Amino acid sequence: MSRPAPTKSAPENEATERKPVWQRGLNVTRRAVALAVVLIVLVISFGSTTQIYLRQQQDLAVAKQEIRDRQAQVSDLEAELARWDDPAYVKAQARDRLGWVMPGETGYRVVGDDGKPLGGGVALESQRSETDEGAQYWWQRLSGSMATADSPVRQVGKG
Repeated sequence: MSRPAPTKSAPENEATERKPVWQRGLNVTRRAVALAVVLIVLVISFGSTTQIYLRQQQDLAVAKQEIRDRQAQVSDLEAELARWDDPAYVKAQARDRLGWVMPGETGYRVVGDDGKPLGGGVALESQRSETDEGAQYWWQRLSGSMATADSPVRQVGKG
């Protein structure tokens, strides 16, 4: 006859009941901590890649806006270039900017109270002072006046 094996269920239950609460749930807590660590690592990883993605999208939007602005600027310059192919526009610009008149016409220039011409026209602005003029040779003054003539400043008329 065989004897039934002694059961030790009672002492095991007593041992688990004697453990404090924080030790009884320790296995579950370890799993929860491991899961939390994995989730934190994933959030940090995805957060940094999301931040990079959003920054790249913003840079892309800025670049596209710059491209649209440059294309608008190019189209404006092309339109201005096309206007210069029209002889009537060239004549109008010569009259306005340089004060030219057609043969047989009489040109007038309106001068303000301060002695400066009003309206359109080109004003030359010298970059050298009057004290330097006497110390230079005539060919140096000539090259200075040619440099000044090459870069005219547009004069804005008064009211």
